[in-house]
Amino acid sequence: MDMIRRFFAQTLNLGGSTDTKSDLKVEKVIPDLSFEGFTSHWRENGFRKIVTMVGAGISTSAGIPDFRSPGSGLYSNLKKYKLPHPTAIFDLDYFEKNPAPFFALAKELYPGSFIPTPAHYFVRLLEQKGLLLRHYTQNIDTLDRLTGLAEEKIIEAHGSFHTNHCLQCRREYDMAWMKTEIFADRLPTCEDCQGVVKPDIVFFGENLPQKFYESPEEDFRDCDLLIIMGTSLEVQPFASLVQRPHPRCLRLLINRDAVGRASFVPWMNPHEQSLQYDRPNNTRDVAYLGDCDAGVLALAKALGWEDELQQLITSEREKLEKNQPQKGEEKQATTNDKEKPHSDRDDKPSSSSQPK
Repeated sequence: MDMIRRFFAQTLNLGGSTDTKSDLKVEKVIPDLSFEGFTSHWRENGFRKIVTMVGAGISTSAGIPDFRSPGSGLYSNLKKYKLPHPTAIFDLDYFEKNPAPFFALAKELYPGSFIPTPAHYFVRLLEQKGLLLRHYTQNIDTLDRLTGLAEEKIIEAHGSFHTNHCLQCRREYDMAWMKTEIFADRLPTCEDCQGVVKPDIVFFGENLPQKFYESPEEDFRDCDLLIIMGTSLEVQPFASLVQRPHPRCLRLLINRDAVGRASFVPWMNPHEQSLQYDRPNNTRDVAYLGDCDAGVLALAKALGWEDELQQLITSEREKLEKNQPQKGEEKQATTNDKEKPHSDRDDKPSSSSQPK
């Protein structure tokens, strides 16, 4: 009854005390949960074990569309593929029947055509400073890898184009082989069994990589800051990561939209773990609502890291430009590679029926 009374008192001003402060005696992790208060705390006290979780919003400034934005999102621009529904392009059952639309889209979005954004490089800067425990990403674009971020730090929850497997015999093919096939407008087929070779992107109907399930327990046990960027927090089980940190771990959201907050549940359940920024019972959540790049640049400036971040961006982008072949060279390489498959014939088929 007390929980019901508190719900009506706090939402409708009915029954009993309407003094929010008397009903919600919360102990904040830091005194000021504004963005300015958070950055001040970071400057003075620091964080040592940071986990980041990101979505498509950190890649949009690179030219890669997100999935759900009305009008500009990927799902709003798939009419030319004549799909039964937009999400069919990432549906395993549909792919097995008709893989052509996916590979046509993959040619438009294929890694190598885009460069990492300031938000990507901010994560790399955290690693350089020895502060990054783990980087969880929903993105399949491999831009995290292009920053130089160590592979053991990355968990690609929804897979990526980095590796590819035959759906029938499980033979593995590398990224260069797949790129050659896609840009030659060929359906990637296995050289051993002629089955379709699919990038190790997690489609609807497939399991997430085992690392996604094994790592959070250790990663979040001692995490003192979770940074959430560019995600709608609508896709499970990825979105559930926000609930993994212990109650004294601060959570920073850098996102264009206000996401991750429950509507009435927090009033009914004192143990609710949804984000609570801008709410009276907030104890640990901070939000920067705006562009992800603007958010990390503001954060870097507040921490005195602005020059370091810019130097990192400049030096790493110069490396990428040097390693990128010129258009003529790329065309010649693609032509030559048609007779030179980039696969390892000694690879044994995976024991799992799902891509890693």
